[in-house]
Amino acid sequence: MTHSPEAQLLRRMFDAAVAAAQPAVCVPPHLPKEPPLGRLVVIGAGKASAAMARAVEDHWTGPLEGLVVTRYGHAVPCRRIEVLEASHPVPDDAGHVAAARLMRLVEGLTPDDLVLCLMSGGGSALLPLPLPGVTMADKQQLSRALLASGATIREMNCVRRHLSAIKGGRLAAACHPARVLNLLISDVPGDDPIDVASGATVPDPTTCAEALEVLQRRGIAVPAAIEALLRSGDGETPKPGDPRLASVETRLIATPQLALEAAARVAREAGVTPCILGDSLEGESRDLGKALAGIALQVVRHGQPLPSPCVLLSGGETTVTVRGDGRGGRNVEFLLSLALALEGVPGVHALAGDTDGVDGREEIAGAVIGPDMLARAHALGLSARHSLDTHDAHTFFEALGASVVTGPTLTNVNDFRAILIAR
Repeated sequence: MTHSPEAQLLRRMFDAAVAAAQPAVCVPPHLPKEPPLGRLVVIGAGKASAAMARAVEDHWTGPLEGLVVTRYGHAVPCRRIEVLEASHPVPDDAGHVAAARLMRLVEGLTPDDLVLCLMSGGGSALLPLPLPGVTMADKQQLSRALLASGATIREMNCVRRHLSAIKGGRLAAACHPARVLNLLISDVPGDDPIDVASGATVPDPTTCAEALEVLQRRGIAVPAAIEALLRSGDGETPKPGDPRLASVETRLIATPQLALEAAARVAREAGVTPCILGDSLEGESRDLGKALAGIALQVVRHGQPLPSPCVLLSGGETTVTVRGDGRGGRNVEFLLSLALALEGVPGVHALAGDTDGVDGREEIAGAVIGPDMLARAHALGLSARHSLDTHDAHTFFEALGASVVTGPTLTNVNDFRAILIAR
């Protein structure tokens, strides 16, 4: 990434947001105060699950056992909790095996046992356990179609839950009659537990009919077996009030809002006034880029809604309806759209990145832009408009040396966006 003072400040804010959601910080305060009368069984899935498991081991002196599954490259060495790796965002056979093993692990528990469930973003893809009549190939094809369709995370998870033998409260039902304590690192707008890893251990208020409506509205064709499963209602999930889920307690231990507040503290220390626009902004990446450019220009021209120097902070999860085959991601697409709308206005810099270190399918968190970006791109023969239209933003920013690369951060509180108006 570039090394201007503004870019460095933006990176410090991003790093603070990620640090606030580290499992080593947010897991220990929520561990049970007393050991259970029976077994402590640790289960989990997500990009942060291995780091969460390590935090449990580091702060739990009593006996425990367990299994968590994380994304390839996100494993952390643990002594007593087994860590498996699988594919994200498109599921694979390793995830299928891991999901089946989790279900077997919680068989035969008693009311004296406690299941400590560690869930974070990415858990949906990492726990593919299709219902009878649905194949892994079906799940993989559907995952690709949903990712390319512009579907929101709520829509995708609604579909996933009703085709799964583990999601939508089914894992919690399998733990019955044991108690379940969910510790969740939220990566979803609104922080609804049902959308963190598709709510494997919480009741599901959505229905098969809603899942079918999502597929129809998004124009996604599915095999006859999937359509029949949803139309029949045979894929229905445990609902609120299900007695098997009566002993489930859920705690949100890290959220996008907490990450944005950490970034805001860094801004204040640097003499820059922060304005948190929202922790759950959604919509097409390019549309949000235009909208936030409008707010930044209002600051530049009229000092509203606050005077510069200031930084506009936001989180949430945008979507990209893919029409090209370039190397893109929702954060870098947001930045391209933002830059085109700003047209190089002086004093405005921005950083957008995914807090897990992976934007789209690239091991690149995001990028940073400044007022000279379009001019530098033109000098290199690069077209921001063409890169946006072909969803090839990673190639564009790499050529400019403006990519933000973190490696696996071992947490995930979704997208981070910061627009710094320096003057």
